[in-house]
Amino acid sequence: EMLGPNHSEFAASLNNLASLLKDQGKYNEAMSYHQRALKICEEMLGPNHPDVATTLNDLAGLLQAQGKYDEAKPLYERALIIREEMLGSNHPDVATTLNDLAGLFQMSLQNSLHRSTT
Repeated sequence: EMLGPNHSEFAASLNNLASLLKDQGKYNEAMSYHQRALKICEEMLGPNHPDVATTLNDLAGLLQAQGKYDEAKPLYERALIIREEMLGSNHPDVATTLNDLAGLFQMSLQNSLHRSTT
């Protein structure tokens, strides 16, 4: 309450809550919290802040968990661009997004192969 509903720390808490809800399979609730966190981060910190990239990366992970690969991909890509530009290409967060993007490609390919054999 002391920070207010538009503070970046509040947005981080929303993002963490969304990740917990995702892990519980509560995807619709998680989506709402991720989107709210993203809006706050973009408004308070600007569209290219590393916290925006974190929220984008987590939101992409939620979409990926739902099998929405085409929706997740541009979010991972935007997170990667922000992280590379703001943190440098050798930063661990860049590696995290690259790993997540690779996982998305793998899941998407496996899904495509499964559909083509059934």
